[in-house]
Amino acid sequence: MPKIPTGLGRGLDALIPKNLQAQKQPNAAPAAQATPTSVCLIDIDLIDVNPFQPRTEFNEQALEELASSIALMGLIQPVTLRPIAGGKYQIISGERRWRASRMAGLKEIPAYIRKTDDNGMLEMAIVENIQRENLDAIEIAISFQRLIDECKLTQEEMAVRVGKKRASVANYLRLLKLPAPIQLALRQDKLSMGHAKCILGLEKEKDQLKMANAIIEKGLSVRAVEAMIRKITERQLKSASKDNSQTGAAESTDLPEYYFKVVDTLGRFFNNNVTVNRSRNGKGSFTISFASDSQVSQFLSALEEAGL
Repeated sequence: MPKIPTGLGRGLDALIPKNLQAQKQPNAAPAAQATPTSVCLIDIDLIDVNPFQPRTEFNEQALEELASSIALMGLIQPVTLRPIAGGKYQIISGERRWRASRMAGLKEIPAYIRKTDDNGMLEMAIVENIQRENLDAIEIAISFQRLIDECKLTQEEMAVRVGKKRASVANYLRLLKLPAPIQLALRQDKLSMGHAKCILGLEKEKDQLKMANAIIEKGLSVRAVEAMIRKITERQLKSASKDNSQTGAAESTDLPEYYFKVVDTLGRFFNNNVTVNRSRNGKGSFTISFASDSQVSQFLSALEEAGL
């Protein structure tokens, strides 16, 4: 049976069209000749790692598997570099491919060359890695936070650059509020992003840690965790409501009828978890306690339908 041609063993020549094939560059930066869309062959020993690399850990087994593939086929996807002093280069994106290429014994690798300052490099490195690499959820969250702190990007600007919805960006940033042990469990794939979002529904750190341990020990699904947290939240709300009624009764007696209409109207959307406290001088507050995002969404939909 004739073999299907795969290009194996021919590396870059078999996979890059002639007009885009690498122009071999000796020990000098090719920034003047190369453009962001052309490929150059760069001596692998002239390449330094990226100090802004958002990935902090590289799985050795995965690197070895990639190195085996590169040894057989060559490096198919070029790395992205910037020229620095001394005729050397710094990795913008592709450090994992560069490491695997070294393990495979390559002397030179294909690269795109870009000119940029440190701030621009940081932004490009983070954005390109988020788009291309298999970063874990905490690495992505830390990367987003760095874009905010160091590149002065807003959540809207980040969402555009990385091709994600703003709500997704916000959800990743919320992960950084979790206790360190839970963040570590996320990095180790002991917890999923869905689990983490559920755990964030618990206010107290001790409750969050307890729930995380239960998920890991019992292998709980996200749906099961949602149900458990819903019950915990409802129990806490009932307790708080009882306490409020006991402590605020003297201050909230003889309320005008329209106060109760407000409580009744809001209570339809929040399982009657609405309380009012009013002092004798007419000052006070309404407290709405909700057990899920869907309750708030339902309430918002009702307001929008009413034109409010």
